Amino acid sequence: MGTTPLASPATGTVLERKQYPSYKIIVLNDEVNTFQHVVDVLVKYLPGMNPDKAWGLAQEVDREGQAIVWVGPQEQAEHYHQQLAMEGLTMAPLERA
Repeated sequence: MGTTPLASPATGTVLERKQYPSYKIIVLNDEVNTFQHVVDVLVKYLPGMNPDKAWGLAQEVDREGQAIVWVGPQEQAEHYHQQLAMEGLTMAPLERA
């Protein structure tokens, strides 16, 4: 977990603000979901995802057996992970980034 130093001008004390840890959402390869379904689900639920990027990730899942499709704060990661799983994608457990 990273920290950001903050100086307090009144006291000269340096405080450290801890950053929230990031989590990785990983989609696993399976023999059930089509490329198009994976692309559609990623575009539907992940912010900033576009069809070209989603297609590349679907190819990575097929080629490598898995792909990190999103990284961010834990609460959002849990939400997106649940949505992707509910759409039938095969998911790895959330991992700390």
